[in-house]
Amino acid sequence: MTDKDRLPPAREGATLNLLDGVRVLDLTTSVSGPYTTLLLADLGATVVKIEPPGQGDDVRAWGPPFLDGESLWFLSINRNKHSLTLDYGKPQGLAVLRRMVAGADVVVVNKTAAVQRKLGIDYASLQVVNERLVHASISGFGLEGARSEMPCYDLIAEGYSGVMDLTGEADGAPQKVGTPAADLLSGT
Repeated sequence: MTDKDRLPPAREGATLNLLDGVRVLDLTTSVSGPYTTLLLADLGATVVKIEPPGQGDDVRAWGPPFLDGESLWFLSINRNKHSLTLDYGKPQGLAVLRRMVAGADVVVVNKTAAVQRKLGIDYASLQVVNERLVHASISGFGLEGARSEMPCYDLIAEGYSGVMDLTGEADGAPQKVGTPAADLLSGT
């Protein structure tokens, strides 16, 4: 018996299909972007998660906990999605991605503006392929402005926001919120 055999069976019954027929390409990693597309998938959208060759999404290595060698972090925020590996940093992979974008309704990315442009996954580049495309971009500091090219994770956002001063011991050092609150809020 494996750990998976001990899980309760999936519930039968009605699901929310508010986004039935909506096609989403998930080009994100870590938590904020995958959480965004998880919510879309849970509402009935067809989500295709595209991961880089090799290690895939970095959350695949986060743990413990692991279940049969798989990260529960990864499994929990990538359920209800289709998945494929594609190196769109190379011309052949980008050509495949652009064909996929032509048939998509939404693309979700969580890279800085400069990285999006370099990879050809920014709004201007993809809108040429699909003029009705919704391009959702999650970044810690926005796509314009003084800090826009700085990468950001939950811990950095919590530090900049000051929320870390509200957690932990009254006379102690600032503490990270237990759950990745900034990632989940930005993903929502």
